[in-house]
Amino acid sequence: MADDPPAMTPVKSDIEIARAAAKRPIAEVGARLGIGVDDLIPYGHDKAKVSRDFIAGLGARPDGKLILVTAINPTPAGEGKTTTTVGLGDGLSRIGMKAAICIREASLGPCFGMKGGAAGGGFAQVVPMEEMNLHFTGDFHAITSAHNLLSAMIDNHIYWGNELGIDQRRVTWRRVIDMNDRALREMVVGLGGAANGFARETGFDITVASEVMAILCLAADLDDLEARLGRIVVGYTRDRQPVTCAEIGAAGAMTVLLRDALQPNLVQTLENTPAFVHGGPFANIAHGCNSLIATKTALKLADYVVTEAGFGADLGAEKFVDIKCRKGGIAPSVVVLVATVRALKMNGGVAREALGAEGVAAVRAGCANLGRHIENLRGFGVPVVVAINHFTGDTEAEIEALVDHAAELGIEAVLCTHWAEGGAGTEVLAHRVATLAQAKNDGFTLLYPDEMPLFQKIECIAKRIYRAGAVTADKSVRAQLDAWETAGHGGLPICVAKTQYSFSTDPAARGAPEGHVVHVREVRLSAGAGFVVAIWAGSRARPAERRTARAATSGRGAGWS
Repeated sequence: MADDPPAMTPVKSDIEIARAAAKRPIAEVGARLGIGVDDLIPYGHDKAKVSRDFIAGLGARPDGKLILVTAINPTPAGEGKTTTTVGLGDGLSRIGMKAAICIREASLGPCFGMKGGAAGGGFAQVVPMEEMNLHFTGDFHAITSAHNLLSAMIDNHIYWGNELGIDQRRVTWRRVIDMNDRALREMVVGLGGAANGFARETGFDITVASEVMAILCLAADLDDLEARLGRIVVGYTRDRQPVTCAEIGAAGAMTVLLRDALQPNLVQTLENTPAFVHGGPFANIAHGCNSLIATKTALKLADYVVTEAGFGADLGAEKFVDIKCRKGGIAPSVVVLVATVRALKMNGGVAREALGAEGVAAVRAGCANLGRHIENLRGFGVPVVVAINHFTGDTEAEIEALVDHAAELGIEAVLCTHWAEGGAGTEVLAHRVATLAQAKNDGFTLLYPDEMPLFQKIECIAKRIYRAGAVTADKSVRAQLDAWETAGHGGLPICVAKTQYSFSTDPAARGAPEGHVVHVREVRLSAGAGFVVAIWAGSRARPAERRTARAATSGRGAGWS
């Protein structure tokens, strides 16, 4: 059982709480899961990587129960999905369960931007918080280096004779940096004369948007990693044939750079619950889950594994199920849907500056968003429980309105105070989750079958998850999907790229809009990761984004982020 959390001190900031944490040596944290000292690769005293040899020997062990934490659509009012994930893990430990959590690593761009860190908050945090939010064990730097090595080798191949006949106008592989640097989004490389190669347009995306990140998070082992890297499509020839990373000869070198990064990172919560923090693709532009290898390792070592999917359940949980679960052969036993009174009031039409006033009617109106997510999650055949992440300004009447609405839908809503009280604030939720997880349930189902045509998969997601009335796409998009099916990629799942703030493509349309038209602006093949990205109109776009899908058919290549 986890130790009691520190005494509640509301005036302390997250970083002050984290710095005061009573951390255990990482060897002791590993021992709680049966990981020996020799199976840990320490990065200081409080974090380590779990060795690949140890992971390879876990195959025969039975899996624990997987608990997915997701949320309603994000608002500026806050939902607290990661905080709830950490708090629930601590709560399960407190009631005597052998628990672990699995979350994503933080990107430097959001950490130094508007979003901040990704280690939880209050007394429900992963520590060491500062290291996790900054360079951590160097995984993102390795991904950045591997990605940019491929970029350099593409240009080098073109410079030294271009044996593969790559059309410089159709190079789709850009460069990446783990920072929000607008000046690098669109640029021209190769200036300065013949010695520097051929001038062409390109640019930088953020590292978490790299296909290398998605590949690392879906790879089963080093061999699978190298094979996936080799399948990356980097551009096209003049007769529009794809050119792969393997043909460039970069897959082996990239695998060497990613060798250590593929090993999951082990840290701990404030209450010393083991935490695997590994990988970090965004959910609005990628598949939004921590690494499959970390999740599957945790399932072999713990009775309960609490993980999260990025942003709201529409983007995050759908991709968790239809990409991560599909590829990894795993399934959640329970889904915890996080909601806050404040966020529901915003969905009900209350402005951010007016959230301090009681608004029971607005909560009821905003519950349409909650209900839509509940309905979607039930469609996957998994038990659902709502976690109400408590804010001090919430009134009893507002909480009652939320609880009553969930009850009307046959769902229990549990008030949680983990931000202020740590694991003690989620014990009721932990008991409920454990009970649901132990009940027999064979109803888990994917949204669509592998053999469904690609455009029909897009339509299925748009209509069943987002309640679109129609789905449109230009002839060039449909032609590209048909070409990929002919080339053998028709069995891949779809990764939707859209705004995270709404069920529609309009970020200002809160609540539960329906009947809207979804326009598929472009599509992108992530052959190495193993999915097709469908970019929906309405998302923030840059000129480079609009060119990506046309690279194979009619113009200069570019990436998107």
